[in-house]
Amino acid sequence: MSAIDEARPDATDAEPLAAEPPAVPLPNRVAAELVGTAALVAVVVGSGIQATELTQDVGLQLLANSLATVFGLGVLILLLGPVSGAHFNPVVTLAEWWSGRKDPKGPGLREVAAYVPAQIAGGIAGAILADAMFGEQLVKWSTHDRSAGHLLLGEVVATAGLILLIFGLAKTDHLRFAPVAVASYIGAAYWFTSSTSFANPAVTIGRAFTDTFAGIAPSSVPGFIGMQLIGGAVGLALVALIFTHRRPAGSK
Repeated sequence: MSAIDEARPDATDAEPLAAEPPAVPLPNRVAAELVGTAALVAVVVGSGIQATELTQDVGLQLLANSLATVFGLGVLILLLGPVSGAHFNPVVTLAEWWSGRKDPKGPGLREVAAYVPAQIAGGIAGAILADAMFGEQLVKWSTHDRSAGHLLLGEVVATAGLILLIFGLAKTDHLRFAPVAVASYIGAAYWFTSSTSFANPAVTIGRAFTDTFAGIAPSSVPGFIGMQLIGGAVGLALVALIFTHRRPAGSK
């Protein structure tokens, strides 16, 4: 879910932040982003539906939803990271493009223009698939309003932390830990952020299509996406603030 290309054992600080694997054609990477985002949203929405059918305790519902998301996301990053980088998130894609815009090996606008629509389409497809698996109406706009100011602040915090984690791992040559680290962070953020950490515009759009536990009212979507973009910018600023001390490779 992120600039999560598998780190090579001989990686150095001189390498790009998170360059796409050059051997993988763009259509394959786009397919991985679409399928990965769809699977992620299916996990989030499907586990939410299952939880509400098994218990009326909201705390247990959230626990089940968050645990399923942690395991599902970790597996998806591990599986698809070597193909597309496992962004599954337009904010991550935009952040990677911005941070590598001066690097000829970094992702270009062509990749952004291909990844983002695929992620959004995947998010919508994943919500519809989850509803289909549980016999729900395939498309029913969510009535779960999430427009309160404290929830919007939660999205800024959740997204900033996600970007700081992903790009911090890249800066310190620890991307091999991304499947565990990113999944663990999202699981924790379910609980320590007021918004339950959507932190992803594609997932947010997809969850508007289901009127179930994980849904979000369409009227709340623009606010969430706006705060996620702000959170992404804050995250990149934190990366620059914290990790600029690292020396170039070969320096003494």
